[in-house]
Amino acid sequence: VQLVESGGGSVQTGGSLKLSCAASEYTYRRNCMGWFRQAPGKEREWVAGIYRGVSSTYYADSVKGRFTISQDFAKNTVYLQMNSLKPEDTAMYYCAAGPICGSEEEDYNYWGQGTQVTVS
Repeated sequence: VQLVESGGGSVQTGGSLKLSCAASEYTYRRNCMGWFRQAPGKEREWVAGIYRGVSSTYYADSVKGRFTISQDFAKNTVYLQMNSLKPEDTAMYYCAAGPICGSEEEDYNYWGQGTQVTVS
């Protein structure tokens, strides 16, 4: 297993959660780590990305100002801090790794199994 997400759960509107994505050292060497999410009946959408080398970060407009992506090099781990959560943030959240921090699934080579976030 190369990417393992954790930290999902149920939270009330306005609450916070912090997701973690632990990567194998090989996978973590990919240039970019990103987060996607998929709500029931909807397509998977890009949420945020971070370049491993320079820690440049990128966000979807829907989460900008509320979510923060960060990384811990020593732990080969990427985080997604989610604040001011809304019911529309309810989804399965996936961690991904790839060569560029694009917004398309095709930009990423490796995927985790996902962690569920439910906001009510």
